[in-house]
This record gives sequence, structure tokens and C-alpha cells, in this order.
Amino acid sequence: MKIKAVILAGGKGTRLGVLTIKRAKPAVPFGGKYRIIDFALSNCVNSNVFDVLVLTQYRPHSLNDHIRRGRPWDLDRSFTGGVRLLQPFQGSFDTDWYAGTADAVAQNINFVRQGRPEYVLILSGDHIYEMDYDMLVQYHRDKGADATVCTIRVPLDEASRFGIVDTDKDYRVTDFVEKPKAPPGNLANMGVYVFDYSVLERVLSEDEGDPESEHDFGKNILPKMVADNMDIFAYPYGGYWIDVGTVDAYWEAHMDLLSSPPSLNLNDRTWVIHTRSEERPPVRIGAEARIVDSMIADGSVIGAGALIERSVLSPGVFIGPGAVIRESVILNDAYVEAGAHVERALVDKIAVIGKKARVGSWQDMGDLQITSVGKNARIPPEFTIGAGSVVGSDCRHESFARFSNMTAPAGSDIEFASRIQG
Repeated sequence: MKIKAVILAGGKGTRLGVLTIKRAKPAVPFGGKYRIIDFALSNCVNSNVFDVLVLTQYRPHSLNDHIRRGRPWDLDRSFTGGVRLLQPFQGSFDTDWYAGTADAVAQNINFVRQGRPEYVLILSGDHIYEMDYDMLVQYHRDKGADATVCTIRVPLDEASRFGIVDTDKDYRVTDFVEKPKAPPGNLANMGVYVFDYSVLERVLSEDEGDPESEHDFGKNILPKMVADNMDIFAYPYGGYWIDVGTVDAYWEAHMDLLSSPPSLNLNDRTWVIHTRSEERPPVRIGAEARIVDSMIADGSVIGAGALIERSVLSPGVFIGPGAVIRESVILNDAYVEAGAHVERALVDKIAVIGKKARVGSWQDMGDLQITSVGKNARIPPEFTIGAGSVVGSDCRHESFARFSNMTAPAGSDIEFASRIQG
């Protein structure tokens, strides 16, 4: 049984704000030491799928550097497939930016065809979950399906964000509606598909010739297959799955890791999430520092008397003496100086939070308000950043000059201020 996986990893992820200004969404760090794409890649190798294409587009440099030849995932192979990273290209016929998910696969169909796979997995590179794809493909075979769609139940008030599927008692898909304003149900498309290769090539070819199509699996390919009465089946998934496509979802997914027991068990040695790790020294914790319900990655330094509560610290993070970190995600090599407070915030790589500065708030303010600080930003000492504010990448002290009393009120966009002055 020959299986090829195609991971769609070209998304901008604009709803993640400052986290995707300089990187594609699948390259965003997650869980202290991983990147989001590590979950799809690890699911492949843990399911004995070793022939993987990664289709990139938007700012692919971080992904290219992270994956390289695929050694951490045992994908540095050639004869049995391995991993290949593919970007839009120019050849005998010019290609363009991918118009949609289906167009991305169609433009690379020659690479998909190589090795004559019987089945093709179409995967999103920006979801957090663990799934045995071998069981999924076996289900697909047992059903005699042309295509299989993985589904999960979501809260009805969130269903309009997803493709909604309806099935009969045998899980055959009878209706497929993409992001309906008034959802008829809450069985959601996860964006994980299995196709017979011959079926995939045919439906992509037909879609290419449709001038009305947006060339997307969820919007066009699958609804048309259902309308044409093809054998489409739903695979009901009951595990943990989240699309970390928004700042709130990204923050909530980290809080899920800190729940007891965690919603996603990263300590399961039977299903290891592989990644490219840096060589970092052990964590150093100063006298009388307190760490409560948190994850601390290698190379971090926690100063004397600091408090880390329900937070995730990535490699190389420095927390100064007496600093307080609550319900926050701090990415690689960020520097929080002495006495600073960071609460319900996302702080990107190599950002600096000045001495006694305050970023965000963890008090109950009704709607969840997560504060974001972009990569390489510099928050001045003793400055206060209100809840729900956005501090853009590379902001410097002059970016804050327009705020009086050393305070940016809740909901401020300091990235805009830096562009005006720059």
C-alpha cells in the first residue's frame, strides 16, 4: 500500500497578527520547543508514512531552515520518498501563486504522481493534533471511498468558521457546506483528507477547467464530489484537535497543554512529536523563584524571586529577578527584565520587556484580551501596555513617544505608531 502525504504549508495566517509578520503560520513556534508543522510531520512518520511533500508559499524561509532534509523526523531519505519542500516556480509554463488548496496540489501533481501512490493524504500544516493516518487510510479502504474527510464535533456557535458535513448512518457524506452563516449542524471538516490517487488527479483536472471555481478543497472539490454522488465518507475523530489560526486559539492551545491532565499529552513516548532542537544548557532557577503549572524549555534562566504561573517559556528565555509571568507564552530568547510583569500575553522571539514594565493583564475583563509583542520589539522600562494591545515587530522606544504617562491604553496598536515614525 503506497501512501503519499501532501502538507499544505503556505498560509499567511494573518489572524495570528505579529506572530506571522515574518514567518508562515506552520512555522510559528508552539509548545515551548516545537513549530506547528511538527505535528503533521510527526503524525506522518508515526503512521509509517515516509513519502511527504510540503507545499510552501508565504515567507518559506523559516520552514525551509527548520525542515531541511527532514532528519529529526527520519525523513532524510530518497529511495523511499523522504520529504521534499516545493514552492511556486517558473518552468516551461509560468505558474502563479496558488489560488487555493486544490490549485496548490494541482500545480505539483507531477511530484504527487512520482512513485505511483495508491492513496494521497492531503494535510494542513497549521493544526495541532495527533492522528494515526494508517488507521485513517484503512478506514478509507474498508469503505471503498473515493475520498474520506476527517470530521470533529465543534461548538455550534463556532460552526460557521468550518466546513460543515452531514452524513447518513453509515458515515457517507450527504451534504458539505463551507463556512455557512447559519450552520445546519456541528460536524466540522478538519481539513484532513484521503483520496484514491486516480480520483484526486481526475477531480483536480476537472476543477482546473472550471472558471467559476476558487480551486479549494473545502469550497469546491468536496462539495462538487458530494453533488456528483461520489463515494465520500466521513472519518469521525474524537481526539484533541485545534486550528491555531487566531491569537486567542493559539493562546488557548497553550493553556490546554497546562491543564491537568493536559488535553494533548506531549509526554506520550508511543507518539513522539519530533522537532529540530538546538543545543541549549539546562534550565537555571534562582533562589526563591516560584514556578506553578508551567512548561520551561532548555536554556531558560529564571531570576531570583521571579514568579512563573501557568505559562510556557521557549528555549533561551531570560526572566529577571522579581519578574512576574502569568498565563503567557514567551518565545525563544525573549528577555524580561527585573520586576517586569507579563500577563496573558504572547511575546515573540528576542523581544525585550524593560525593567518594571507591565504588559497585558490577567484580571477578568469579560472578553478574553491577549496582548501581543512582536519579534525583536523593545518595551521601555516602566512602560505599561494595556490588555489586548499589539506591539509590532522591531518597535523601539521612539515608537511609544505618542503615549502620555508611560501608558498605552487597552487595545492600542503600537505597530501603527512605529510605521508612522518610520
